[in-house]
Amino acid sequence: MVRPDWEQMCCRVRQIADEAAAYIAAERKRFTTDKVEVKGTHNFVSYVDKGAEKMIIAALEKLLPEAGFIAEEGSGRSDDHAPYQWIIDPLDGTTNFVHGLPPYAVSIALWDTQARETVIGVVHEVTLRECFYTWKGAAGAFLNGEAIRVSEVADVDDALVLTGLAYGLDESVVRHFENSFAYFNRHSHGARRLGSAATDLVYVACGRADAFYHINLSPWDVAAGAFIVRQAGGCVTDFAGGDDYVFGRSVVAAAPAVRDEIFRLVAGPRFTKCGC
Repeated sequence: MVRPDWEQMCCRVRQIADEAAAYIAAERKRFTTDKVEVKGTHNFVSYVDKGAEKMIIAALEKLLPEAGFIAEEGSGRSDDHAPYQWIIDPLDGTTNFVHGLPPYAVSIALWDTQARETVIGVVHEVTLRECFYTWKGAAGAFLNGEAIRVSEVADVDDALVLTGLAYGLDESVVRHFENSFAYFNRHSHGARRLGSAATDLVYVACGRADAFYHINLSPWDVAAGAFIVRQAGGCVTDFAGGDDYVFGRSVVAAAPAVRDEIFRLVAGPRFTKCGC
């Protein structure tokens, strides 16, 4: 099998994400809350999520026919033995979308099954029309055609920290997150919950925020954004300091100078110093 041209393919994935984002933006203008379905406790889905996902998958199937799909709403061909997997969140931040509150984003990543690495990452934040992207072999990461880089903040005192808190977590984990959130509100430029993990990650990648941590995430929340952070010079690990953040359900992303302190504060005794 001939290895694809990742840069060329990333360009096409950007176009697909742009088209999905335009659909989402248009539907938001006529969206009403009676069109919301409930998947779980405070976990929503709408015809917009489903419509965007079908649109994305139809285009990606033509782009790379041998690839399988890992998609939030379950569309597409599932094939554990496929050489590549598209990892898709058609609308990351559905609760925000339902309320008309930014941000919310389209997230598309391509996972190389054999190498166990992401090779394309695209996150399009809909409300600001900002497309963040990179590919394997790229000299960095990009936002609407301009190179981006993680911040050079040197101390957590001067950092802005992003996080989120999933529903259904063990009470001890909830307390840990509440304590860390309170800590960062006192000992940094502040802690924020934006409601879209994909957006949180790319905001770290472009230096708008300096760190992001979260637990109980799914691959489609993380794969594209985490790859963009790495390509932009940031450090990304799971809560054990390892590299199982795409499928391991925990992620810490940070600018290099503050990574050790961020990891120590959010991962507690599970933290081991990362080698990224």
